[in-house]
Amino acid sequence: MSAHNRGTEFDLSWISKIQVNQPAVLRRAEQIQARRTVKKEWQAAWLLKAVTFIDLTTLSGDDTSSNIQRLCYKAKYPIREDLLKALNMQDKDITTAAVCVYPARVCDAVKALKAAGCTIPVASVATGFPAGQTHLKTRLEEIRLAVEDGAMEIDVVINRTLVLTGQWEALYDEIRQFRKACGEAHLKTILATGELGSLTNVYKASMIAMMAGSDFIKTSTGKETVNATFPVAIVMLRAIRDFFWKTGNKIGFKPAGGIRSAKDSLAWLSLIKEELGDEWLKPELFRIGASALLSDIERQKRLVNMKG
Repeated sequence: MSAHNRGTEFDLSWISKIQVNQPAVLRRAEQIQARRTVKKEWQAAWLLKAVTFIDLTTLSGDDTSSNIQRLCYKAKYPIREDLLKALNMQDKDITTAAVCVYPARVCDAVKALKAAGCTIPVASVATGFPAGQTHLKTRLEEIRLAVEDGAMEIDVVINRTLVLTGQWEALYDEIRQFRKACGEAHLKTILATGELGSLTNVYKASMIAMMAGSDFIKTSTGKETVNATFPVAIVMLRAIRDFFWKTGNKIGFKPAGGIRSAKDSLAWLSLIKEELGDEWLKPELFRIGASALLSDIERQKRLVNMKG
C-alpha cells in the first residue's frame, strides 16, 4: 500500500458549486462499454493483472474458520498451476491484492495467511457494514478491534443520511474519526453510491471522503440494489483526479458488486487507464471487489485460449 492520505481541512468551496452533467457522463459510459477494450493478444496478460487487483471476499452469515482458510489459500494461489505454466507465468508469484472478511473473522484470516507464509493483507469491513446505521461509538470500536486483530485495511461504510441531507461537515467529521481509529491501517471508504440519490451527490461524497483522509474510495458494499456502474465510476474517478490536482495526493479506487466476468474486468481496467493513467493500475491504487471473477477467468482454459 502507498503512504496514508493525511487529508485536508474541510473546505465546502470544493463542492458547493458542483453539478454533474449526467447526460455527458452516461454518453461516456456507453462509449466505454460499447468498444472492445483490449486487443486479443494482450487479454491474457491483462486478465492476470486483473487478478492482482482483486480483494478476495467472503461476507456471509455462515462464514467459518475453515472457509476462511480456503479463501486464504485461493488468495495465495488464485490461478491454477497448469494455466500459469501454459502462459510461462508460474514463477511470477501472482496473488490477489487482499482478503476481505467481517471483523469477527480477521483473526482466522491472519492466522491462515501466516501459516501459508503469505504477506497478503487482511481487509475488514467495519462501521456497521453494510447499512452503517449503528451508533458512532460502536462503529469506531469495530474499527479498533479489527485493527487490533491484525487487519491492515478497513473498509468503512458512510452514513448515507448525511449525504442525502447535505450534512457535509458532519460526514467529514465522521470519516476523520474513522481515519484516526484506523491507526496505521489503510482506510477504504465505501460510498454505497446506489443509495446516494444523484451523481452530483456521488461526486461530493467522494471529495469529502478524500478530504477527510480516505486512502481509497469504493463504490458499493455489494449489498445494495445497484452496485458498481460505469457512470458512477466516471464521476468518482474524476473526483479522484480533481483531488490529485488540488493536493498532489493519489487516492485509490475500488468498484465492487456485480463485476463477475473476465470481459467486465477488462472494461474496468481500460476505464482506469483512460481516466487516470497507468500510474493507477497497481494494487496500491486500484482494487476490484469481485470474487466470482476468478472462476470466470479460469473457466474453459480461457487464459490459455487467449494466448497469441
